[in-house]
Amino acid sequence: MPASDLSLSDLPPSDRSAPELPDHAIQAHGLDKVYAPSGGQPAMHALKAVDLEVPRGSLFGLLGPNGAGKSTFINILAGLVIKTGGQASIWGRDIDAEPRNARAAIGVVPQELNIDPFFTPRELLEVQAGMYGVPQAARRTDEILAAVGLADRAGAYARTLSGGMRRRLLVAKAMVHNPPVLILDEPTAGVDIELRQNLWAHVRKLNAAGTTVVLTTHYLEEAEELCDRIAIINHGQVIACDTTERLVRRLDRKELRITLAEAIAAVPPPLTAFAAELDRDGRLIVGYHTGQTDIGAILAAVSDAGLTIRDLTTEEPDLEDIFLELTRAAPTPRPAPPPTVRRAG
Repeated sequence: MPASDLSLSDLPPSDRSAPELPDHAIQAHGLDKVYAPSGGQPAMHALKAVDLEVPRGSLFGLLGPNGAGKSTFINILAGLVIKTGGQASIWGRDIDAEPRNARAAIGVVPQELNIDPFFTPRELLEVQAGMYGVPQAARRTDEILAAVGLADRAGAYARTLSGGMRRRLLVAKAMVHNPPVLILDEPTAGVDIELRQNLWAHVRKLNAAGTTVVLTTHYLEEAEELCDRIAIINHGQVIACDTTERLVRRLDRKELRITLAEAIAAVPPPLTAFAAELDRDGRLIVGYHTGQTDIGAILAAVSDAGLTIRDLTTEEPDLEDIFLELTRAAPTPRPAPPPTVRRAG
């Protein structure tokens, strides 16, 4: 399916006449959310002046620890949470000025398994399609169920499905109105490896056809493999946003692991200048910054120590390393915005 059809054909009539596709599928500027005090708990500043842009057609990762603000951000876009301040738009439609059109452009797969147990998957998708006003002739219920591997359970009650099947059913529900933006909030939690791979294969197909996909996940290796761009949010603030490749390269360090032909009990003097260490297997471990240290100098030091290299490997940082380094840093404090005063009209 061409990207233009996928992006516009199922939006309300007012959206189909758009002269061109937006550059960004999602835009947020100064987005703020403060939850009022409740149950003896103080006010919580969940989002702090968040600026974030998700390019159209990207497979975008939104990562962060528990309680970082990811779900609040998603729920504001979905219309489930009222923002305290700032602006947000989906597919060029402001969520306040054009709420109906903005929500028609997005499909959200929530973390919670909120499925009516007395409906079958086919019935649930038909009800969802009706809620979005999808005409009978345009519905793709069986096609979507097959895509998520539920064709053989289409007539079974949802209460008989496993946790992984229910997760896939949520993905199917989010796809019934063919939205140009799909948000997957921890979609593979509780899903086994084979089904996870099948799900990601389908998500890649959707993305290749033009659907913008936003993914939140705690499987960081999954995000690193899938996403072309990643934002990390912590304590309600976006602390990093870049292409996946550039984000991982922020840690300008590598680790050289040298297996020696000789058994040694201590680090030889020529290698102490590189802060080398011995691991429990007797290998030399040398951490270095690629922009500051020439690996040839390390190997020369090994030779100067009269040692013979039997094998060597290089370990490079991954997304988990940069995630932990950034999220462990102290957040920059921001004052909470003044409460919004609502007047009775």
